[in-house]
Amino acid sequence: MFTPDPATYNTQLDSKISNIQTLFSDTDLPELEIFTSTPLHFRYRTEFRIWHTQDGCFYAMFERGKNNAPHEVRTFPIASQRINELMPRLLDAINRDTCLSKKLFQVEFLTTLSGEALVTLIYHKALDGLWETTARDLQQQLGIHIIGRSRKQKVVLEKDWVLEELSVAGSPLKYQQIEGGFTQPNAKMNEKMLAWAQSVSTSLQGDLLELYCGNGNFSIALAEKFNQVLATEISKTSIKAAQFNKEINNIQNLQFVRMSAEEFTQAIQKVREFRRLKDIDLESYDFQTVLVDPPRAGLDDESIKMIQAYDNIIYISCNPETLRQNLVQLSDTHTIKRYAVFDQFPYTHHVESGVLLTKK
Repeated sequence: MFTPDPATYNTQLDSKISNIQTLFSDTDLPELEIFTSTPLHFRYRTEFRIWHTQDGCFYAMFERGKNNAPHEVRTFPIASQRINELMPRLLDAINRDTCLSKKLFQVEFLTTLSGEALVTLIYHKALDGLWETTARDLQQQLGIHIIGRSRKQKVVLEKDWVLEELSVAGSPLKYQQIEGGFTQPNAKMNEKMLAWAQSVSTSLQGDLLELYCGNGNFSIALAEKFNQVLATEISKTSIKAAQFNKEINNIQNLQFVRMSAEEFTQAIQKVREFRRLKDIDLESYDFQTVLVDPPRAGLDDESIKMIQAYDNIIYISCNPETLRQNLVQLSDTHTIKRYAVFDQFPYTHHVESGVLLTKK
């Protein structure tokens, strides 16, 4: 198994930057803005398989493309200190009680900067009252929240979310992070991403449209920079968290709607009407900026055509290759003004990017 060496951090980051420069060698990029990660304890959520032997259970990981032999994980230096502190204590408790260990298949950790922790135990068996009583004792003993899952069953002992508080450009922002919902795994890097998005929005005018808003990660942080914000997301879980985050941060100029980017494109182009928009007057918005944070596949052609109508585009990307493909089309109408590299996932080939484009 790979063991991260902080001494190699700068070298691996330089390699990523070089790959970006090569990939975009035929593109007129501004000077790259580089945002480094802490070299250890940067991942605030992770998951492990549980492997059973005659001597007990252990956390296991598997190498992609290799045989199925599990690698025992005793510590996980890239995970938060809270996760590393909980790992041995949780495993000891599991190995002491067959009610907790029997048919346990996987463990998922979700933690925050303040140390709040949610642990999901996933089983190949139905969970009964004895399991719930045992898990409640463990929850109190470890000072965590526990969820039990099995086929068609979810047992929430207290709550199924944690509350993260980020410091963005010196201001606190709170985010509900729901078990199973998408959140940025590198919390400190997320603070930097949000601060960068605020900085590129400072001089922008009018209203903001956001597609793929998730739990309102960017919407919440950018609301103060625009007159009004309308954000869309297809996931019910994420929209529920986004509404919670709007209220807890006391934001008044932000509306969320559960729609895919493709559906919203149809709505704004008046190709199709949606009941989900019945309480939203699209004509009242002065959208001059659009923010997109699409999945790895990037934007579809119709969404690209739609966002080309706006003066400013903030594009957050988790895949430089599809970003480049999209930028080829967007460069017909827009100029790349800023390009940021966020090292969200150190020691991997993955890299997060942020791009500001303005209309020619």
